[in-house]
Amino acid sequence: MHATVVDDKNHLVSNLDRADFTVYEDGQPQKITSFRHEDIPVAVGIVIDNSGSMRDKRPAVNAAAINFVKSSNPQDKVFIVNFNEDFFLDQDYTASIPKLKDALERIEARGGTALYDAVVASSDHLKKSGLLEKKVLLVVTDGEDNASRESLEQAIRRLQEENGPTVYSIGLLAEEHSKRAKRALREMAEQTGGIAFFPQGLAEVDSITQQIAHDIRNQYTIGYKPSKPQSEGGFRSVKVDANAKGYKKLQVRTRSGYYAGQQRAETQQPTPNSEVIAATARIRGGARKPLNRVILRRKPVVVARLELKDPVVAQNPFVCTFIR
Repeated sequence: MHATVVDDKNHLVSNLDRADFTVYEDGQPQKITSFRHEDIPVAVGIVIDNSGSMRDKRPAVNAAAINFVKSSNPQDKVFIVNFNEDFFLDQDYTASIPKLKDALERIEARGGTALYDAVVASSDHLKKSGLLEKKVLLVVTDGEDNASRESLEQAIRRLQEENGPTVYSIGLLAEEHSKRAKRALREMAEQTGGIAFFPQGLAEVDSITQQIAHDIRNQYTIGYKPSKPQSEGGFRSVKVDANAKGYKKLQVRTRSGYYAGQQRAETQQPTPNSEVIAATARIRGGARKPLNRVILRRKPVVVARLELKDPVVAQNPFVCTFIR
């Protein structure tokens, strides 16, 4: 598991040793079997609200997301999910800034907010890839969920499966959405060892994303073998304490627990719940390029296939796929 340590002034503490930590599972001390404090590569999902209310906010949020990547480990692998009532994998794992920019600029701000479903689908994508051991979700939204099939409680349970991600959330919330939306973003973050941020304005988002990148790069990785067999299953609460000479009080932030034996099989094969949507799109100057989008969703889709004529390229037919 991954842990962040701060002192009584909320400053990161990055000079502790294995002996300074004690791990508890279900209240019982556990033997630490591995320990390191390194800036290791991370698999990151950037999950951004693309509903109608985000239209004017997306340029600033997109710039902050790119600066987050630039402030992170150069070996990180990042994917982009844009969501409204659906959630699109607009860029799979990459370290390419141009590719990430292109995915972030696929702004179709409209529709509702399926926050919980998008977070769960993105978490599943992280776990299925098996790309890197350390996993993070950065979630940005400006409202409360109004379109998910998953409840908040169900989403948190899915996030707490073994080897689940740490969630960092940023809520750009209007007053009418603040209470329920704050609770949801705070719960998803705190139960997985992350932090929820609620900036007063867009100008703060850039510094917040860079703070998150700094937090991720200064974590401890602690391994232990549970004294209770994994075969017994069930939820296991986890607590980590840190005590070191020269510090009055240290606070350790890590996941609150996990469901033993419920790690999903890791595979890179597509599942019946993901559909690849392929179309041919016109861009400036009459050129054409393939547009491939993966919908990360579990509800049925209705697909219509139309043969159209492209007046730009010698009347060649091309196929558009529409999602309703």
